Amino acid sequence: MLDENKISQLSEELYQALRNQQTISPLTDRFTDITIDDAYHISLGMVNKRIANDNEKIVGKKIGVTSKPVQDMLGVFQPDFGFLTDTMRVQNRSSFSIEDSLIQPRAEAEIAFILKEDLLGPGISKEDVIAATDKILPCFEIVDSRIENWNIKIQDTVADNASCGIFVLGEGACSPEKFSMEELSVEVIKNGEFLSEGKGSAVQGHPAQAV
Repeated sequence: MLDENKISQLSEELYQALRNQQTISPLTDRFTDITIDDAYHISLGMVNKRIANDNEKIVGKKIGVTSKPVQDMLGVFQPDFGFLTDTMRVQNRSSFSIEDSLIQPRAEAEIAFILKEDLLGPGISKEDVIAATDKILPCFEIVDSRIENWNIKIQDTVADNASCGIFVLGEGACSPEKFSMEELSVEVIKNGEFLSEGKGSAVQGHPAQAV
């Protein structure tokens, strides 16, 4: 477990890495006793610097580590989360320079939930999430890591604000009850070439379950 000074230092280190588009060595290589709780405190410190220094505003949360293959890779069995800010959002059908903003991006197709009321746990169910959701819509999350070569354990990605980069909300918003979300599928196509596909059921059986 890390002390407050070390948590503050690592928050600053990750914030500077973000702003300078540089990577740092994995935290888990340097601090073998770092816990997931430590990592969330580091993440919050990093995000608070974005709010204080850059006038960013928190607009939502990103859920990560939701599929079994990723959980097996990282040796964890629960999702993690990071904070989304207003400057992370890129408008659909707009131009964006990856070179000027990101380091080692990767694209992930998502289902975004736009809530109409707060969810306050513990004990929130899948049904509670659906009832609190105004609409769902397709989303591309472009994850990015400030950790060298994506050499991450769960503590590294949590501390790095769940490897948040940017996100794009798509079109076609609809009620969360219009479709069976676990049956919704996505195909990822790049320059006309098929890359991958997946279903909502890959997200802990149902996307609302992850939320």
